[in-house]
Amino acid sequence: MTKDFPIPPVVFPPSGSSPATANVQQRRVPTAPYQPPRSSPGSFSIPFMPSEIGSSVATSTPAGPFRGKISSSSSFGRGVSASFEDEEPLLDELGIHPDQIWKKTRSILNPFRINQTVHKDSDLSGPIFLYLALCLFQLLAGKIQFGVILGWVVVSSIFLYIVFNMLAGRNGNLNLHTCTSLVGYSLLPVVILSAVSLFVPQGAGPVRFVLGAAFVLWATRACSNLVVSLADGGEEHRGLISYACFLIYTLFSLLVIF
Repeated sequence: MTKDFPIPPVVFPPSGSSPATANVQQRRVPTAPYQPPRSSPGSFSIPFMPSEIGSSVATSTPAGPFRGKISSSSSFGRGVSASFEDEEPLLDELGIHPDQIWKKTRSILNPFRINQTVHKDSDLSGPIFLYLALCLFQLLAGKIQFGVILGWVVVSSIFLYIVFNMLAGRNGNLNLHTCTSLVGYSLLPVVILSAVSLFVPQGAGPVRFVLGAAFVLWATRACSNLVVSLADGGEEHRGLISYACFLIYTLFSLLVIF
């Protein structure tokens, strides 16, 4: 018994066209990707700057499921600008006051008349500046002593703090922050000695020692006067405080001389 199978009809391309041309004609032409419509000048736009937010007016949203008006007043822009104007300068926020640093540094320049009132408010910005200046002058002299000088500043501040509070007892009101500030600002004569020693030859040993002794006495007098005037009960221990300051700045001067 025979079975009949349906045979699909064969369609031949029209005359004058090749099979490749027929395949190209059967392909679909790709459509362009979707592009959102460009907004017209009167359409809705999102402002990105505070000035644009402040100057924006009430606009209507485009047609869609969410309809209504979006309005923004200029008070937001005024608030942002006012907040920037009310902010303090960056140096004040960091606790760096150049005018106070200059006044404290200038008060050390006269060893016979030192203004103690400007040193009541202690800070570390000036001592750090003088520390970097001393390290720079030592570097120009061919001595890399950043770590040594920083270590001696810390040890000297702790040493002066311990000595004074042991002498004053319960009446001692000199904290470590104030000691570090006074030791750092009184380092100015040593910084000047380091700058002057760049022009003094290494062979002139007596001249360097005389200069070192003069600047050490200058720094000792400045630091001891500040400690005695700012701390309670320091007048009766002026001699011992001066001796401790003399030891501190002698060590710094030895770094410069040798």
